[in-house]
Amino acid sequence: MKALTLHKLGDLRIDETAVPHPGENEALVAVRAAGICGSDIPRTYKTGAYFYPLIPGHEFSGIVESIGAGVDSRWRGKRVGVFPLIPCRTCMPCRKKQYEMCRHYSYLGSRRNGGFAEYVAVPSDNLIELAEDISYEQAAMMEPMAVAVHAIRKAGIGTGKKDTILRIAVCGLGTIGMLLVQFLLDSRKQQGIGADNIFVIGNKEFQKQTVLNMGIPESCYIDGAKTDVGSRLSELTGEAGVDVFFECVGKNETISMAVDNTAPAGRIVLTGNPASDISLSQSVYWKILRNQLTIAGTWNSSFTGSCDDDWHYVCDRLLQKAIMPERLITHRYSLENLGQGFEIMRDKTQDYVKIMGIM
Repeated sequence: MKALTLHKLGDLRIDETAVPHPGENEALVAVRAAGICGSDIPRTYKTGAYFYPLIPGHEFSGIVESIGAGVDSRWRGKRVGVFPLIPCRTCMPCRKKQYEMCRHYSYLGSRRNGGFAEYVAVPSDNLIELAEDISYEQAAMMEPMAVAVHAIRKAGIGTGKKDTILRIAVCGLGTIGMLLVQFLLDSRKQQGIGADNIFVIGNKEFQKQTVLNMGIPESCYIDGAKTDVGSRLSELTGEAGVDVFFECVGKNETISMAVDNTAPAGRIVLTGNPASDISLSQSVYWKILRNQLTIAGTWNSSFTGSCDDDWHYVCDRLLQKAIMPERLITHRYSLENLGQGFEIMRDKTQDYVKIMGIM
């Protein structure tokens, strides 16, 4: 089979390699679509992988080609999405079905071979069946979609249920930030609430146009490169600030911005992977104390197999056509040319949100 393989830091190339054999409790998935995650870029060009050669890719979907011993035969031929985190199922979080916090997890695309290949072996417990109305491209975006839903739930905002959150800010408009905006708009729509109090902070014109096309009012978009964000949020919300601030960047200045612009007793949800060491000034720390802010970290998503986990919620909203993640796909490449997408993301030579490989 063909696979996009990382041989050493910065050495990414197409190889011919053996089709993996599904082991016990595994299924062989023929990959149909696979997205490049922002985390794939430092792994490829800066921080390196756990082992080499590695086939990256943890956002993917496909069809079950064959199954190993112990796998229910019903999976054969099913269209599937894939939860990439492989939990140990024995540690304390796993015993509570909090698999995303597993202490000894493996991971498709980083700790074992992933989805930038024609075939990949996947634990059958990590599969979610796709309805015919869900496309492979949509399913390849279920992982970041579920991450966005997990962050929203961590903030205490009801996904479709009535909540009392009045003012929300989203800072950082990569894939997760864009999907957060989509799900927040969908939740407001389900409740019959408008979008006037969702404030979105970006720094590129194409980001602005994307969120305006989603339904964010132009008055609620703040260009962080041209505008004093704090002053603008004060104008929009009054002196108090927002009730919930989603920080999707992972930098000192944006975390401080979140603390400065969150209302007393408000909530900050940190979703951005840290770009460097994070430190807080004394004045910022005092604001956390005096305003009694709740700060939550979030990582990954819940996948328990139950109908109320993050992935099943995403499936439901896709089936209802309430969320259109494919609108965020800016580039599509064949597997043979997917390396060009890595270079675009590394060098930032073009505007992009999601770069997708089509197998």
